[in-house]
Amino acid sequence: MSDASKLATPQRRSLLQSLEVDTRLLGMIGAFLLVCIVFNLLTDGRFLTPRNLFNLTIQTVSVAIMATGMVFVIVTRHIDLSVGALLATCTAVMAMTQTSWLPNMLGLELGHPMIPWISIAIGLVTGAVIGAGQGWLIGYQGIPAFIVTLGGLLIWRNVGWYLTDGATIGPLDKTYILFGGINGTLGATLSWIVGGVALVAALYALFSARRTKISHGFPVKPVWAEALVMGVVGTAIMGFVAVLNAYTVPSRVIARNPSLYGCETAEGCVASYGIPYSVLLLIAVAIVMTVIARRTRLGRYIFATGGNPDAAELSGINTRLLTVKIFAMVGVLCALAGVVASARLGYHTNDIGVLDELRVIAAAVIGGTALAGGVGTIYGAIIGALIMQSLQSGMAMVGVDAPYQNIVVGAVLVLAVWIDIQYRKRTGAK
Repeated sequence: MSDASKLATPQRRSLLQSLEVDTRLLGMIGAFLLVCIVFNLLTDGRFLTPRNLFNLTIQTVSVAIMATGMVFVIVTRHIDLSVGALLATCTAVMAMTQTSWLPNMLGLELGHPMIPWISIAIGLVTGAVIGAGQGWLIGYQGIPAFIVTLGGLLIWRNVGWYLTDGATIGPLDKTYILFGGINGTLGATLSWIVGGVALVAALYALFSARRTKISHGFPVKPVWAEALVMGVVGTAIMGFVAVLNAYTVPSRVIARNPSLYGCETAEGCVASYGIPYSVLLLIAVAIVMTVIARRTRLGRYIFATGGNPDAAELSGINTRLLTVKIFAMVGVLCALAGVVASARLGYHTNDIGVLDELRVIAAAVIGGTALAGGVGTIYGAIIGALIMQSLQSGMAMVGVDAPYQNIVVGAVLVLAVWIDIQYRKRTGAK
């Protein structure tokens, strides 16, 4: 066969090439499944129970929320070591607002319907102002992000302690606590409805993307491959809802107030927790951050700056103001994560968020964000956070001591960076 005929003959594509699957995403999902299978065997089947998966989900949320912001920080070749301490300051502010400042200044007692929303708003503003201040020092004053945020780690951890005089603050508002996880869930029916809406939205997005490619003359996946992807996505969404709905409310809890679960008596009453509000918050954050990354000018500027800061500045991008925006965004996300973390506890404690900065950075890196800048995904950071939490939860269930848990997490982080480096060498990626 001549060279011309070889060129004219279409090459056979592999299954992964036909599906156009992100191999990194596939690898992360594979790693998560491997962790789950190993710990399920080590715990005699207790790891993959609906109860443990439900707890694993709500434990992941706060770190995952901050990790979505850390992606933008690392993509632009910076680092933020202050996120755990900033979370502590924001939760201290929100806790004091609920229990002391609003009651004393405005006479709004705990339980007033406006207290949780005013507290959250003040916490978000606090996070944004602190984050923007750190970004200003980095962007406009030229102080390395490592130094600014290392100082922030020490400053904001102790500011939080000072605001509360070192005391545990609580109990927090009942509405506020709904964002913590098990105390605030949709129930089975609403969860199925939300899952159905998510399924329709996901399938429409895939169909719309295919139609857009065709209209612009771009190559598209074969119909069978598109159908397979849609099937996998649909199964994942509805399977996730089914797992959360499988965790039923204990009978002793139903007995306290059967009417809350649609029953007249506790006897024979069965109710499911369903999707927690905190998970809905994470999903909303993920969607917003993904839209920013892929669909907005800000996102394009972030990745352009991370790819080549000098070229980005010469092209007219205000990289200094961009830095302020990114760190302000991270501050807001720290406040949101603080809402989830403190609501899950029901109190503000001085050790809240300790070592979260390392967990957040590890989640982003394990999720494929390149420390060299320019590369990172929001979904990757969330999966990275899920892998991290799975490791910690699994080791705790097996009975591994805390020092050994940290050793394993550190080793996994180094391994993830090494794998990323090898992947880039083989694929020629930047």
